[in-house]
Amino acid sequence: MKQLKLTTELNVIPSEWKINHQSNIATIGSCFADVLGNQLSGNKFSVLNNPFGTVFNPLAIAKLLDLSLEGKPPHAALYHQNADGIWLHHDFHSSLWSTSRVGLEEKLIEKQKQVNQFLRNADVLVITLGTAFAYRHRATNVLVGNCHKVPSDRFVKELLHLDQIMIGLEHLLFKLQSIKRDLKIIFTVSPVRHTKDTLSLNQVSKSTLRLVCHRLSEKFKQVNYFPAYEIMVDELRDYRFYKPDLIHPNSVAEEHIFRTFAEAYIDKSALDFMKGWEGIQKMLNHNAQHGFTPSHLALLHTLQVRLSDLEGQVDLSNELIEVNRRIREFPVN
Repeated sequence: MKQLKLTTELNVIPSEWKINHQSNIATIGSCFADVLGNQLSGNKFSVLNNPFGTVFNPLAIAKLLDLSLEGKPPHAALYHQNADGIWLHHDFHSSLWSTSRVGLEEKLIEKQKQVNQFLRNADVLVITLGTAFAYRHRATNVLVGNCHKVPSDRFVKELLHLDQIMIGLEHLLFKLQSIKRDLKIIFTVSPVRHTKDTLSLNQVSKSTLRLVCHRLSEKFKQVNYFPAYEIMVDELRDYRFYKPDLIHPNSVAEEHIFRTFAEAYIDKSALDFMKGWEGIQKMLNHNAQHGFTPSHLALLHTLQVRLSDLEGQVDLSNELIEVNRRIREFPVN
């Protein structure tokens, strides 16, 4: 009987270079950058995860990285105080805020310094592009990263042109190359659909971003493309892989996309660690159903040994401290 295929699988070609637990990885961009960064850090990789918060459009991403690399302060005219007296900045996500303008400026400059220092020693930068739509701040005539619920008449929404995005990202890539020649860059297009733009215009936006990534990967040898968007809309072509909003990938989809990423970019020794680490995490999260039993104490001792065996590969000091604490809490008979 002929084999029945129920999905079209993407053939993701493994990268010639690999990530390991000695690699320093930075992620930046849309909310999928957060997801990927959390998955990597959860598997004990060294990650600077989306330090500026969610940034959707490519020119806003390029601007933030450029300011950080140049050591330039945020645009002074883009600070905004909302009705609650909270200070925000239109180039940064609302998770970066302060009760004073000076306090926010200090926080943003410190964040830029952190990014600058990390990138100078980074091995991999993952840039996740969310949308080709952007908002132009009318008062300053500059594109911004976040409107912060300010009245819409203060902004102009526009679809970024292919060449416009290419120029901005090429400028960024040349600058990154000048400070860290062997830095590897992975572009992805976020698998989250921007349905507020309408499904038709979402496709226009995603297509623009996809073409940008393709051209950059052709022009720069250090640039790779990972097809997160294609995996979601083609390989996982079913709403059971979405959250109830039918926009965001659910945990099953996120795990599948990450496993595909890992197989393409992570080296064998790190993959082997991840398999063992998955079992250890289950043991760490094990609920002692019957309390202080000899079998649970035995599990903790086994966990202690397994953590000690792996500690030479990654830092597991916090986990060991926690397991030792649980062992000490066992009553002495």
